[in-house]
Amino acid sequence: MAPSEAHTTAEVQAVHKDERYDMRFPSYLGFWKRSVPGLDEAPRFDMYDEPHLKRRKQILADHPEIEDMYGYDTNTVWITVATVAAQVGLAYLFGRVLTEWHWTMVFVAYAIGGSFSTQIGIIFHEFTHNLCAATSLQNRWVGNLGNIPLLVPLAQSFRRYHLEHHTYQGVYGYDPDLPLEWEIRLIGNDPIKKFFWLVIYGVMYIGRGLAQQKQLTRWELYNWAWTIVCDVALYYVCGLRGMLYLLLSVFLGFGLHPGAAHFIQEHYTFRDGQETYSYYGSGNYFWLNIGYHNEHHDFPLVPWTKLPEVKRVAAEYYDHLAFHTSWCAVLYMFITSSVLAPQSRVVRSLDAHRYARKNLKVPSADEAKGLASVKSEFALRMKKAAEMSMEKVRAQRIIGAQ
Repeated sequence: MAPSEAHTTAEVQAVHKDERYDMRFPSYLGFWKRSVPGLDEAPRFDMYDEPHLKRRKQILADHPEIEDMYGYDTNTVWITVATVAAQVGLAYLFGRVLTEWHWTMVFVAYAIGGSFSTQIGIIFHEFTHNLCAATSLQNRWVGNLGNIPLLVPLAQSFRRYHLEHHTYQGVYGYDPDLPLEWEIRLIGNDPIKKFFWLVIYGVMYIGRGLAQQKQLTRWELYNWAWTIVCDVALYYVCGLRGMLYLLLSVFLGFGLHPGAAHFIQEHYTFRDGQETYSYYGSGNYFWLNIGYHNEHHDFPLVPWTKLPEVKRVAAEYYDHLAFHTSWCAVLYMFITSSVLAPQSRVVRSLDAHRYARKNLKVPSADEAKGLASVKSEFALRMKKAAEMSMEKVRAQRIIGAQ
């Protein structure tokens, strides 16, 4: 839903007219309060740019050794080969051998196939940032290899839209990770609707990319051709029933599944001012540390195997942030909580993002010391301004409903 509190160029400049530095330092948590279903009808609006690029600069000033972790890990290639082989093997088993084991196939498609499918989605995440191999071309083919058991050409489109998510995190109309306006309006805060919305979340995720109506790139076309060839081969090897197993795995895995809970964990707002959340539970062992999401957004050039080391080295930046320890709890909270809904996101206009990125500097260590005396007063003033803007929008909504 389009931000309604303040988003014109003039309003952005008015808010920041006396600022030279980004006063969110050093954590770069925002001054906004999260959107509350029932009181608000849209995501919360922020007047600053996304926080991760500036926090990366801040952290590297204190811990330049983190740059030594940049690179790739070829172990991801072997994990891709093993996952694809296992999933195709199960498709052959249910397609050609256990042809009467119907409910067993459904159970396995959720518990095992769904886990493999979501793991492949995380492999897509790694190849997108060129973290699997030495060259971009090699990484793209890791993505195509992983795409085989998904049956739908997703790898190269994911790469395209995920990089836009990093560049324009929270920017309305540019970040493909944001729920569409009609999703927010239709789902509202109804637990039953939220449940079924999560069931079809994978479909909705694809739909958000399609809604941008962008022309397919050359690599997306290659992905389509590759997928058609692989699907024909899978049909001859595994049969129609084996293909059904693979489709069930994708649909169930990217729906109400622990391996897909990170889609909610990552950027739905559970606390005022914090728009990205990490997960530090045992699921990271199988799902390639995808839970380390603050660390990943801060350092997207660090492969999954080294993200826990980033957290350890820069503990003073991460230990105070809110985080999750259970993906099942994330799903349960989202469905049952009256203060969580598809609108529970923070958004920003492109003008706000660009202005704050260009004009509000990351202070050096000496500059930060000089700003320390005024930072608390400034933060309090900004939070009060955010509350006033929030209450104004809520009052207008109440008046409009009368």
